[in-house]
Amino acid sequence: MTKADLADTIFEKVGLSKKESMDILETLFDSMKAILSEGESIKIAGFGTFLVRKKKARKGRNPKTGAELQITPRKVITFKPSIQFKTAADKGL
Repeated sequence: MTKADLADTIFEKVGLSKKESMDILETLFDSMKAILSEGESIKIAGFGTFLVRKKKARKGRNPKTGAELQITPRKVITFKPSIQFKTAADKGL
């Protein structure tokens, strides 16, 4: 599913124009990006939690050459689904 598909779903269910639906999605995603880039988590009840995790520097290996290298520390975004979301996904399978 793409962002355009989500906008179409909002258009069909809510009755807003397609442009308004896309603007709502853009605003939502921009807000989420801003919050996550500040290092804060986002918790959506009944859906799940987006978390920012810090990974430490570590040793790695180039699989092609076998040479060792240092992987720099970084932040990654993880998603933990809620119990309701997991249950709904299991029923859909």
